[in-house]
Amino acid sequence: MRQIDLGGSGLKASEVALGVMRITGLDEDGAVALLESAYNTGINFFDNADIYDGGKAESLFGAALKKASFSRDDVIVQTKVGIVPGQRYDFSKEHILEAVDGSLARLGLDYVDVLLLHRPDPLMEPDEVAEAFLTLQNSGKVRQFGVSNFNPSQVELLQSAVPQNLIANQLQFGVMHTGMIDNGIHVNMSDERSIDHDGGILEYSRLHNMTIQAWSPYQYGFFEGVFIDNPKFPELNKKLHDLADKYNTNVNAIAAAWILRIPGAFQVIAGTTNKDRIAQIAEAADFKLTKQEWYDVYFAAGNNLP
Repeated sequence: MRQIDLGGSGLKASEVALGVMRITGLDEDGAVALLESAYNTGINFFDNADIYDGGKAESLFGAALKKASFSRDDVIVQTKVGIVPGQRYDFSKEHILEAVDGSLARLGLDYVDVLLLHRPDPLMEPDEVAEAFLTLQNSGKVRQFGVSNFNPSQVELLQSAVPQNLIANQLQFGVMHTGMIDNGIHVNMSDERSIDHDGGILEYSRLHNMTIQAWSPYQYGFFEGVFIDNPKFPELNKKLHDLADKYNTNVNAIAAAWILRIPGAFQVIAGTTNKDRIAQIAEAADFKLTKQEWYDVYFAAGNNLP
């Protein structure tokens, strides 16, 4: 498994990570088997959040991690805070500190390697976040920091106050969710794809050495379904299968390799709890699509060049 230097932090993270949002669909033995299967493919990065199944995902992950055959020091654990479900986003110092303590208790860990703020809080006070980050760093509870679903101006606003480099931004991205690519291709056009919903986040991330963590890489729309082998997308799936045959791999790997082909540090967050699918996705780090193959997949997904 290829590794990246996560946001220039020195953390050597696998290009494919395991997101454990759905882990509570397994029992504890199944969770252990999932983590070990992922680790055996070369995945050393695990992504969580305090809101996943009301905290139960963190608890089950922590219990499974303790029983796994590999050491906690051999892996990178990330979690996210900042959402009070159904009520508000909350980046207050008090909430961040309480949320991290809650996550650590559920995970059964003394620290997390990376903490992300989950979604932008319009009431954010950057200086207050900076105080929380310094407290967490100085206490050894968090080693690195980042954000999720932020645009460049929101990152800049926060970075103006926090002394730590924000190393990652977790964003929805994949073959069927390509807004940050589309508007860069349709510059100076007036068609729908020219609309910039993301503030130039792709180019910003490259300029500032922030890793983009692609969440829901196999979804179309907002959790509308998976596009792999979906009869709604015959042209795309034919292209994915053709390339899978060429590279002696599988369609899940091709879709992930399409993301990893984009210059700059991308990381694919795979959210499956299927051990076989994890192994399939991990194969994406074994080859590199050509430029034309990347464009061919882009076209097959319904996109065009102006």
